Amino acid sequence: MRSSESEVVQAFRPANVVQAVSPAVQAGLKACTTSGLHFIFAVLFAFTAGCATNPATGERQFSLMSEEKELEAGRQNDEQVRKEMGVYGDRALQEYVTGVGMRLAAVSERPSLPWHFTVVDVPAINAFALPGGYIYITRGILPFLDDESQLAGVLGHEIGHVTARHSVQQYSKATGAQLGVILGSIFVPGGAQTAQLGQAGLGVLFLKNSRDDEAQADQLGVRYASRAGWDPAGIPRMLTTLARVEEESDNKGVPNWLLTHPAPEDRVQRVQSAVQQAETTADRFTSDHDGYLKHVDGLVYGDNPDQGVVRGHSYLHRSLRFAFDFPDGWSVENGQTQVAAREPGGRSLMVLQTQRLGPGRTIEDVAVRSMEGAGLRTVSGSETTINGLPAFTGTYAGSLRNLGRVQVSAAHVLRDREVFLVAGIAPADAYSSVEPVFAKSLRSFRGLSTAEAERIRPNRIELYTARQGDTWQGIAERQSKGLVKAATLAIMNGRTISDQPRPGERLKIVAGG
Repeated sequence: MRSSESEVVQAFRPANVVQAVSPAVQAGLKACTTSGLHFIFAVLFAFTAGCATNPATGERQFSLMSEEKELEAGRQNDEQVRKEMGVYGDRALQEYVTGVGMRLAAVSERPSLPWHFTVVDVPAINAFALPGGYIYITRGILPFLDDESQLAGVLGHEIGHVTARHSVQQYSKATGAQLGVILGSIFVPGGAQTAQLGQAGLGVLFLKNSRDDEAQADQLGVRYASRAGWDPAGIPRMLTTLARVEEESDNKGVPNWLLTHPAPEDRVQRVQSAVQQAETTADRFTSDHDGYLKHVDGLVYGDNPDQGVVRGHSYLHRSLRFAFDFPDGWSVENGQTQVAAREPGGRSLMVLQTQRLGPGRTIEDVAVRSMEGAGLRTVSGSETTINGLPAFTGTYAGSLRNLGRVQVSAAHVLRDREVFLVAGIAPADAYSSVEPVFAKSLRSFRGLSTAEAERIRPNRIELYTARQGDTWQGIAERQSKGLVKAATLAIMNGRTISDQPRPGERLKIVAGG
């Protein structure tokens, strides 16, 4: 039901709100805020925050967080990002990215922040910032950048979110929302406090910045890159590449750039004027294509075996030496603390995660307590073996947060004092139809020998010199052995599928382990 204007709306008109607060607060609010909901939101913080000058723009704005609080928020959430996503274990690459980032930060409006730049061990194509100068770039985006100026563009964009305090605004909107894994509240103690995403797999709660904020971050990225000596044209080139990724790339991961940033196409046009202006400020800029390629040579592409890899519908873990088959055709997402799969077009899920077997406890103790802790009652259960490993299998029923009434088939499997929980979760009214699928997957859990585990190798980025007659299709089939599509290889090298490689050109390709 819609009305022309309710009493509630009238009560929160800016003029009426201002009259309800003290004269001092009235003056500050009028100086710092605009109108409508933004104004109302600012009022909610009127007694804990004040007016501040945006460091990047010089504009007066309402500050929702002091710099001290901003730094603390960054420190706290940095720990969780590192835990959930992992830090990519290549010290030389980390130092390289940090070096580029620090050069950019030094020419920004907030050079004294304790800046941190981290490559996180995630195959998704993304980059993001936390308050206080914490910048993250996934290893998954690096193969799709073609030179150092494009890396500077990505980092400069995220630095812009920090210097303009966009990340503070987003953090405040989330009211300190924690980072978390989907389904964390089901089987992980204390998980009810974690943020949830409406899709399977590892996810982090990223809020989209407004189009204006993104445009401003693009402009600031151009500013910082050009000040530090990089070709500002790398930024629209980078945006053009990312515009092709979502449709053509088979690089998977959640979240990706286009889930957390607006579509790049219109941003390319909007940033061109800033690029043209920046190009007039120096006689020469650097892009460093060859230097960049040397740093990404050998980069892990896709899943990392140390965290488990998805091969088709199978999940294999090199370090823990086990394998498990999810239902064929289900989408599988690999996270740091659990793996999840979703039924295509359906509501059922499967999850895999580890639990500890405490001293003096049996596997049945672990199973019953973990399920009861999640709010599920045991319908049936018994000890058994699965492919020679001790296990407790059971069915459970109850209600789960965000899922409602469910039934669950679960197996707790013991291997080397580690308990592996594999569970199929379905709405109560759909359980009977998927229970046979769950049962087949649960029976697939198996250990791997040391030799089998050692044969699990990651796919990696390698450098290849194009030869006469090479095509993207041919390179994808011969050199990359079909691991990626031809269109993906073209995009990784800043090209379209119809723009074939030139003889002698150094290219990034994907090679099997």
